[in-house]
Amino acid sequence: MSSTVIINGTNSSFSRVNGVKSYIEQAVRDIKIIDIYRLPAQDLLSANFNHEEIIAANQLVADAEVVIILTPVYKAAYSGILKTYLDLLPQKGLENKIVIPIAVGGTLHHLLAIDYALKPVLASLGATQILQGIYILDRYIKKAATDFVIDEEVITRIDNQLKLALAKITVH
Repeated sequence: MSSTVIINGTNSSFSRVNGVKSYIEQAVRDIKIIDIYRLPAQDLLSANFNHEEIIAANQLVADAEVVIILTPVYKAAYSGILKTYLDLLPQKGLENKIVIPIAVGGTLHHLLAIDYALKPVLASLGATQILQGIYILDRYIKKAATDFVIDEEVITRIDNQLKLALAKITVH
């Protein structure tokens, strides 16, 4: 997948969400990453669409065929920092994109956060090809000395969605 971008909605470089990001980076060639927490906070919060880093991030999304949305689950929804960035995308910024939502949470009680909180926002941004979301309990992502170790069953689920996205691109 040469035109894939990850929108990483975690607010910390130490988050288990970054373990998922690292795995996908290794699994997909030529992937681009938008780490929202690295974008200028003042411009995110003031909705400065004209800041060069916001423009560059939005261009990565515009150029992508596949958009992977990564987020931790906070208070039964996706992260606030993710919402802040999604608000800066053009109204139809996810139109004609294959979107894979992936969320990491601490309990099964938040399993439906993707369906009830995230997917409606993605649809409002024009996404019509939203693949089945992947909800990962954080206990299946172990912190190691310098990285993360992800449970094999979780890796299989991620790989299956990546293969499905690739198959959809190939059909075009």
